[in-house]
Amino acid sequence: MTTSRSTPSRGSTAGAARGRSAARDPRPAYQCDACGHQPPKWVGRCPECGEWGAVVESTVTGPTVSGRVVSSRMPTEPARPIATISAAPARARPTGVSELDRVLGGGLVPGAVVLLAGEPGVGKSTLLLDVAQQWAVGAGSPSLVVSGEESVSQVRLRAERMGTLHDQLYLAAENDLASVLGHLDAVKPGLLVLDSVQTISTTGTEGVPGGVTQVRAVTAALVSVAKERGIATVLVGHVTKDGQVAGPRVLEHLVDVVLHFEGDKHSSLRLVRGVKNRFGAADEVGCFEMHEGGISSLADPSGLFLTRYAEPVPGTCVTVAMEGRRALVTEVQALIGATVAGSPRRTVSGLDSARLAMVLAVLQRRTERLTLHDREVFAATVGGIRVVEPAADLAVALAVASGGLNLAIAPHLVAIGEVGLTGEVRRVGAVPRRLAEAARLGFKVALVPPGCGPTSTGAGPEHMRVTEVTDVRSALHHAARASAE
Repeated sequence: MTTSRSTPSRGSTAGAARGRSAARDPRPAYQCDACGHQPPKWVGRCPECGEWGAVVESTVTGPTVSGRVVSSRMPTEPARPIATISAAPARARPTGVSELDRVLGGGLVPGAVVLLAGEPGVGKSTLLLDVAQQWAVGAGSPSLVVSGEESVSQVRLRAERMGTLHDQLYLAAENDLASVLGHLDAVKPGLLVLDSVQTISTTGTEGVPGGVTQVRAVTAALVSVAKERGIATVLVGHVTKDGQVAGPRVLEHLVDVVLHFEGDKHSSLRLVRGVKNRFGAADEVGCFEMHEGGISSLADPSGLFLTRYAEPVPGTCVTVAMEGRRALVTEVQALIGATVAGSPRRTVSGLDSARLAMVLAVLQRRTERLTLHDREVFAATVGGIRVVEPAADLAVALAVASGGLNLAIAPHLVAIGEVGLTGEVRRVGAVPRRLAEAARLGFKVALVPPGCGPTSTGAGPEHMRVTEVTDVRSALHHAARASAE
């Protein structure tokens, strides 16, 4: 027997469509007028607040979550016109550490959460201990330092060495979130420093301390407490071997400010670089100097990156690098070694090796009397600063040419500009700010890209001769003429 497959009739198709339409139609729901509770069916007494006769039937439409309709409710605080809202609670309060205030945009905002990340041993705990002491002295409220990596005795020894002892500076060593919250209830601080967030765990969340789940839960809880109580909070974070903030990426989204603490262990210079800032510019850089007594701000760090010579020395040139919105006068040095067979070495320190290779190729191709393809080249910056922006290309080219031709460049000359593959000098940003910083330190001659001189911008630093150069060859010509003057 052959079984024939039946096809749905037009009437049954229309019935199915009506069924789907009915499923999307508003359905009855029940809600308590007293507390807003929504029982699944009508009851005479609200199971949530116990009010009799308060449950009424209503037709609710709106978005659904897991099959249940999400209805609107009265907010705890109504929306107001923006002009009627006071900005006073969000005003920044200075920490007393000028360079950190510069990066933060004026200081710490009550209720703000700051994440400070950096390499081990760079000085994060030292800096924040100084910040906590300055806050206890000047803010009029206690500051609390919670260490998850050191004992209170170890922190006390560092504070004694730094001279940061104060009656309003409290210390605690904890690894449990509940204990940290208990200290907040007891001390009621205006500033909380947690060193570090990867060492704190909570029993209500699975995972090991420092794991993704634990770090996310701890940070979310601390952010909620900081906003609710108006506590300025600084969290110390670990970094990976690539220099990124360790932990989940959502960690950087939860906090208000993300700062990176950078520094070379062989140099005393430390930089605090803003990566994210909801209360100010995100491209500011603060300069610090590490010493035996702790850490101190460097309001004028340009002198660290210059070498004073009794007489001009071949192989050096000065440029002005931008760290965030700060101009730093920096010296570039180059040494041209002997001719070697095979592949000569190209060694850099504080510079971009790829850009140095490009500059060497341009000099070899676009200039005369300069042979570099079979000679070793060593290039470095002074003072431990790292300069990777293209604006230093012209200074690197002049330093290499000066060393290769044994021609000393005038010590009062600065060179600013990007070098292209055809040898042209390209425009860079913030040239007026760079020239103003160079003029402040006494430099008298500046080589800049076309369109960046006083004839193009309409003004230039006083007592400084600014010359526009179109290519590397003309830059070498003007540098030689300035040296002969």
